[in-house]
Amino acid sequence: MVVGLGPGDRENITPEALDAIRSASVVAGYHTYMQLIEDLLAGKERVATSMRGEVERANKAVEKALQGELVAVVSSGDPGIYGMAGIIIEVARGRVPVMVIPGVTAASAAAASLGAPLMNDFASISLSDLLTPWETVQKRIDSAAAGDFVVVLYNPRSHGRPDHIKIAREIMLKYKSPATPVGIVRKARRGHEERVITTLQNMLDFEIDMLTTVIVGNSQTRVEGEFMLTPRGYRL
Repeated sequence: MVVGLGPGDRENITPEALDAIRSASVVAGYHTYMQLIEDLLAGKERVATSMRGEVERANKAVEKALQGELVAVVSSGDPGIYGMAGIIIEVARGRVPVMVIPGVTAASAAAASLGAPLMNDFASISLSDLLTPWETVQKRIDSAAAGDFVVVLYNPRSHGRPDHIKIAREIMLKYKSPATPVGIVRKARRGHEERVITTLQNMLDFEIDMLTTVIVGNSQTRVEGEFMLTPRGYRL
């Protein structure tokens, strides 16, 4: 089983995901995510690895499953969105059954805090270039902005790539107004959440890091009171 933990708070883990973790004899995951469910791991074998240990983690999890263990591999958010579902399926190669249990995504958690910025078509793009060439990421940003999509930016800034978010903004400014609403949410549904609604012009004035999800509106997105809204087009 590949299990989505949601953004972090226990209230946002689905009952199906909780049942899967409780029923497992082995739980595998990134150290930080395992800490979120520490109270659920009593009596279970643990397979914990560090960041960038995904291949090792997947191999160990499949090995345990081949030995007859019921294994839950946990991912933050949804395991099929920048998570462990894909690599588990690749490593398993049909040798063991795989079930993917969905979770609340960072995009949907951040959007809920902001109001309704994703009511119409949107694109989700990770600014990490660890597994995708930066040139490809830039092409995707350009295409999404040219198509007037709302754009959700995952992994927007780290110590190793402090300027990717600046370049992404520059690309989007070719197509989007500087006044385009932008929502910035840190630690969405993970306790001590921080939320800001600003503009594409001013977005870099606020803290953006690896715990942040950035949502850039389209040409129809506007601010309604305390909310960011992308109307779907209903006649009122």
